[in-house]
Amino acid sequence: MADNCHLLLWCVPLLPLLAAGIIAFLPDTKGKIAAKIAIAALAVSCLLALGALACVLTPGIERIPAALTWFTFGDVEFKVGLLLDPLSAGMGAMVTFVALWIFIYSLGYMSEDKRFGRFFGFLSLFCGAMLLVCYSNSLLLLFMAWEGVGLASYLLIGFYYQKPSAAAAAQKAFITTRVGDMAFFLGLIWLHGETGTLLFFDSGNGLLENGALTSLAGATTIGGLTVSAAASLLLLVGAMGKSGQVPLHTWLPDAMEGPTPVSALIHAATMVAAGVFLVARTHPVFAVGGDTGIALTATAWIGAITALYAALVAMAQYDIKHILAYSTVSQLGFMMVALGTGGVAAGMLHLVCHAFFKALLFLAAGSVIHGCHEEQDIRKMGGLRKAMPKTFLAYAIGMMALAGFPFVFSGFWSKEAILHSAAYWPGGKGPFVIAATAALLTAFYMTRQALLVFFGGSRSPETHPHESPAVMIIPLFVLAAGAVLLAVIGTPLWPWFAQWLDGKVATFHGGAMGEHGAVFLLVLSLVIVTVGVVLSWWVYGRGGGQDARATVARASGPGSSFIDPLSSKLGAFWPFLENAMGFDAFHQKVVIGPLAFVAGGIDMLERMIFVPLMGLCEFVVKGFGKLTRSTDERGINRGFDATCDGLKHRAAVTSAAQAGRIQAYLRAIGLGMALLLVLHFWLSAG
Repeated sequence: MADNCHLLLWCVPLLPLLAAGIIAFLPDTKGKIAAKIAIAALAVSCLLALGALACVLTPGIERIPAALTWFTFGDVEFKVGLLLDPLSAGMGAMVTFVALWIFIYSLGYMSEDKRFGRFFGFLSLFCGAMLLVCYSNSLLLLFMAWEGVGLASYLLIGFYYQKPSAAAAAQKAFITTRVGDMAFFLGLIWLHGETGTLLFFDSGNGLLENGALTSLAGATTIGGLTVSAAASLLLLVGAMGKSGQVPLHTWLPDAMEGPTPVSALIHAATMVAAGVFLVARTHPVFAVGGDTGIALTATAWIGAITALYAALVAMAQYDIKHILAYSTVSQLGFMMVALGTGGVAAGMLHLVCHAFFKALLFLAAGSVIHGCHEEQDIRKMGGLRKAMPKTFLAYAIGMMALAGFPFVFSGFWSKEAILHSAAYWPGGKGPFVIAATAALLTAFYMTRQALLVFFGGSRSPETHPHESPAVMIIPLFVLAAGAVLLAVIGTPLWPWFAQWLDGKVATFHGGAMGEHGAVFLLVLSLVIVTVGVVLSWWVYGRGGGQDARATVARASGPGSSFIDPLSSKLGAFWPFLENAMGFDAFHQKVVIGPLAFVAGGIDMLERMIFVPLMGLCEFVVKGFGKLTRSTDERGINRGFDATCDGLKHRAAVTSAAQAGRIQAYLRAIGLGMALLLVLHFWLSAG
């Protein structure tokens, strides 16, 4: 059975990649055929991924690794292969399932686009590369697929390449993530140099098995830092780039320039999850230094800072997709907090749950944009729950799951598990306090967005919103069901997901709520959500925002006339949040500006020194060439030709003497003999 499960794995990523290859040869006029090929390939991959998941659900089967030699360099063998274990199986099933419904949703959302078919080709390439990331049993193969994800994201973010902002966003995403990728690549090389392998599991000889981990723990580098810690920090930088952690997060909000299904795919189930998955997969290397080692400590603090930063910025955004983008950055920070504080199961549970409710929110936002005739500014919306009741219901479920509404929604339990992990981390309470604050702000800004979009009166009377077609609504409710049903596997009473990842049989634990301060944290989570929602309602609902909202509802001007009630309360801090705390300007001045200055200096040096110097060198070389040509043609060649002509003339004379007459030959012989006799007697007489 294990062998059959492993054979299925190869087909899961290869089918979308094959579909992308086929679509690449189809003309743009065959968009519907391309869409059918892409959806059919991913649907089969989804079934196979679910079948692979069923393989590791069987008690006693925890891991099915496989490896084959890719190539040999001297005595070194580079092996690659796929791995089926609870982590990869759960990730693969989630990616295929969520992505499939995003594909279906795209049928309606992108139906009028002239490059409809090419869009599905890029989506297939994206999913195939991401699935290869999920199932890789080799850090080298994972890195190759990781780069494939980066390429596909560049193509999708810049899909509307005719827009300068989309082209710039694609370049920004590609270059920013390359910074992290370079660190990842250096860490990969370092790990291979120390352990001699990049396979995760290889019959006891793998990178994540005891022998390699022991050698990594024993080797030290600069300042006594262990190689495992140094390599882990490099891998962490790679994960920060892909998963949008501060300060490598700036590409992620700009990625909203791509079509909304791309936003859902990138921000929910695929690209941004890759960094978190990398840390989860290589967590044994991170954990070599203990729960408070430098690698895990850095992971926890970076995640906490990112969670709080993005939550603060999200409060001051007006683009419906930008709010969700910063929300994604914040939620990825929560996942990193969980991984850094030792809660791998909590981090991965939040990743899976987040995939469902964030994909739901982005697709619901896309439905709002579609219904409002491509409007994305929430200041120009309002009262949409009546015009778009189905979209509102789906959005409300996603919003409550993300905000952590208690008990019914999966986001509540996954976030509570993260807070529990951070609260009992021996490295200190800092990440816990920051994460709890970010959780409160999450409830605040998500309630704010819901109130401004769906409640009150319309702030743009000229807009006539309408509900989206069924092909866009059905995926919303499927994902909404997942956002609710996943709550079952994450409750402390039946922690099926956590026990399954640990290779244990899940059991009902009725006393879990009374252990390790679970009741306190549960109450704290309830208080956090309640305070966040109430504060947002007070500012934007029946309280402080009522007058401002009514004023704007009566205005006939654009939504930009909206005065946010919170701006007056935060004063000068509000523009700071609106500008995302100036990270783009900071990067421009600290990184891009100096690099541009150096590049300008090099350009000036090249134009003023190297180009004239090369011209001088060209003049000298050409002059020498002319001199040697003159010497060759007028001297050597003429002398050689003259010599040849002389030899030719003498040969002709000699040849003429050979007439073939015997009398002439006898006459010459006789004459010669006479001369010899004369010479002989003359010499004898002397």
